[in-house]
Amino acid sequence: MRIWIEKQLAMLDYTLASMGRRKARNLGLLAVFTVLVFLMASVMLFTRALRREAGAVLAGSPEVILQRMVAGRHDLIPPGYLERLGHVRGVQKAEGRLWGYYYDPVIRVNYTFMVVNPPPAEGTATIGPALARARRLATGDTVAFRSYAGDLFPFRIAGVLPQATELASADLVLVSETDFRRFFAYPDGCYTDLALSVANPLEARTVATKVVRAHPEVRAILREDVLRTYASLFDWREGLVLALFSGALLAFAILAWDRASGLSAGERREIGILKAIGWETGDVLRMKAWEGVLLCLTAFLLGHAAAYVHVFHFGAGLFEPVLKGWSVLYPRFALTPAVDGLDLLTLLLMTCVPYTVAVLVPSWRAATMDPDSVMRS
Repeated sequence: MRIWIEKQLAMLDYTLASMGRRKARNLGLLAVFTVLVFLMASVMLFTRALRREAGAVLAGSPEVILQRMVAGRHDLIPPGYLERLGHVRGVQKAEGRLWGYYYDPVIRVNYTFMVVNPPPAEGTATIGPALARARRLATGDTVAFRSYAGDLFPFRIAGVLPQATELASADLVLVSETDFRRFFAYPDGCYTDLALSVANPLEARTVATKVVRAHPEVRAILREDVLRTYASLFDWREGLVLALFSGALLAFAILAWDRASGLSAGERREIGILKAIGWETGDVLRMKAWEGVLLCLTAFLLGHAAAYVHVFHFGAGLFEPVLKGWSVLYPRFALTPAVDGLDLLTLLLMTCVPYTVAVLVPSWRAATMDPDSVMRS
């Protein structure tokens, strides 16, 4: 074992010296490789972190949300539904929710008005941090919104939601139930939708199926379905960004093909000399394998480290709007570092394996030829 290790160290030392003789070429390859890994790793890290943040935000959401549909559109929950659905077997708690969208022509963006428990005092509102920045509002200020009926409703800002909740609360306006019904002219006893808490979360789908069978006009949305939708959305946006970087992938493919198409005259001469002084074909291939692995791993580590800093310390500014969404009120929040082993392995296989193989193929061809003919070619 010791002899094998010493042999590999000697092979590594020679490989480093050989790469040093072609410093400009190898540095160019390293730079291209590092940029490629940086772009792909940034997208993967950012998407993975967004998935984790979305999962943490939705972890406290209701197991089942019920919406009443009329002609394929979301309609109000009429009086009486809450009492009837609350007695369905398996339902631990049924709660009516009040929320709606309001378009603000001042900054041309939609707000989400919502009633929470406990609600703020009547005539006051608690707003999201992104909304506070956009309208330059602070606690104690007064802001007026014109309802769809044309009436002007002033609200005193009772507080701004914490920065840590901005992913879910960027555009929120939390008001009391009385103010909400007056502002939107909401009928008494009606709700936007119903939230059901299930005694056994594993039976949430069974309970939802039971409710839909009893009330065919009701649509049930499970928390796991919402999580799956967010995952699909992030996967789509990740694919979109990677498609934009397809030019870099194509350049890398051309680079790998160029490496596979043949060796330079100096490299062929070097292999011929090594064969002439007694190196076996396997020794030449191991030396070339070390060369490919050293360049790949160095580029992979540099690119992934740069991507980590770019995503978790600088907010992934290169493609943040694409992956977060297209909105006026962009949420500002610190991503929790999330590195997935499968993503690392996938990126490593996508980048390192093709290049290493591309290095070994022409080296094997040259190593199996007669040393004299290789040095003369």
